[in-house]
Amino acid sequence: MLLVVLSRKIDARWMGKQQLFRRPFHGFMKWLGGVAIQRSQANNMVDQMVSSFKSSDTMSLLITPEGTRSKVKEWKTGFYHIAVGAQIPIVLGFIDASTKTCGFAEIFTPTGDIDSDMITIKECYKDKTGLRK
Repeated sequence: MLLVVLSRKIDARWMGKQQLFRRPFHGFMKWLGGVAIQRSQANNMVDQMVSSFKSSDTMSLLITPEGTRSKVKEWKTGFYHIAVGAQIPIVLGFIDASTKTCGFAEIFTPTGDIDSDMITIKECYKDKTGLRK
């Protein structure tokens, strides 16, 4: 998705594990819009991102709901809590391995009812095939 965002010249931030930001790649990762995340400890990342959104006139944040490149059974919900806390919409992006396409699907405004909203969000992806089945 980072390549999609870059190809469309969208100024977006993304979160990555701190190990990606070591020398000699630190400057390059920051230039790409990376925000280093320390995953070994609980550090209120949702609150930090909400504050960043509230203190910025314009900001985009690219997050994969899996929170990893590995296959997962359930999505993490940090992206949802950031959107609710910052009172911003969620732009639903996708990579569809079956059609070899990627892009942006819908803009979704969360209601605060996470159970209902996650059903609606996941419905958008029902006809998409992920890279890891």
